[in-house]
Amino acid sequence: MSFDVATYATTAQRLQWDDLDLDAFRHDRLSDGALSCLRYMSDVETHTVCYLRDLLVTPSHTDPEITTFLTMWNYEEYWHGEVLDQVLELHDIPTGPEHTRAMRKRLGWRDRVSPIVQSLLANAIGPDFVATHMAWGAINEWCTHAGYSRFVAVEQHPLLTELLHRIAKQETRHIAFYNSQARQRLEHSTRAQHITRFALQHKWGIVGSTVMPEDDVRHLLTYLFGGPDGRTAAQRIDAKIDTLPGQSGLHLVEHQLDTYDIA
Repeated sequence: MSFDVATYATTAQRLQWDDLDLDAFRHDRLSDGALSCLRYMSDVETHTVCYLRDLLVTPSHTDPEITTFLTMWNYEEYWHGEVLDQVLELHDIPTGPEHTRAMRKRLGWRDRVSPIVQSLLANAIGPDFVATHMAWGAINEWCTHAGYSRFVAVEQHPLLTELLHRIAKQETRHIAFYNSQARQRLEHSTRAQHITRFALQHKWGIVGSTVMPEDDVRHLLTYLFGGPDGRTAAQRIDAKIDTLPGQSGLHLVEHQLDTYDIA
């Protein structure tokens, strides 16, 4: 079933949390481990606009359905970052423009050359690059959605649970778009399947691993995907990746757990 981009464009919205008493976090506080994960997730959500920057210099920008989706996707992701920042602030953890500037400055020359390198490679590949972009997006969204679900299960904080359920509900539509697009494009091009598989095998990492410090990535994976239940969640994501045309047997998420020594 194809994704209706026009309907999504008219129904995308700011995440609603005004009805939640977030001030309750002042006395019903999250664990230190949870706060570290929340900082990671907030930083990644806030960095979405930079991912969008890199994508708009690739062949993806020529497809009006994709650019419509990306515009609304970025809008919704912005508000995810905003509400997570608000929770952090209620725990006396600084956020805001200065923190974001420092994070982007920390990336240094890699961040400045990223759109140039991606533009050169993607445009050399041509339209088949779009299939890779869509598959990559689907996998990232599957990981993000699973991460929020695992966060709920591990922390078991009622207010956080409600907030993350609302974020995850919006993420399901992001998944639906990327998944639909990836399947359609991969099914119609064996070349796209090969390019996508090569890119995923050699370049894919868990969401945020290209912008966050290694210790932070390891903490997130340990907190969310450590232990038998976390490993099972990772295997479920890998099983979904297996269903993408030409992408079976990659075991991407489990490989990330092994790379970071997550038991």
